[in-house]
Amino acid sequence: MQRKPDLLWILVILFGLGVVTTGYAQSLWTNKTDAPVELAQQPPQLFKR
Repeated sequence: MQRKPDLLWILVILFGLGVVTTGYAQSLWTNKTDAPVELAQQPPQLFKR
């Protein structure tokens, strides 16, 4: 009976880490919005030339 709560706590901790890491990644992504937009706009310009 003790193993089930342990598995539940492990799943809760993993879920919490996933939420924290996705929030951190989104904050980094919003801070660096200029670079992906420039990279996305450069290849079509090369194709137009």
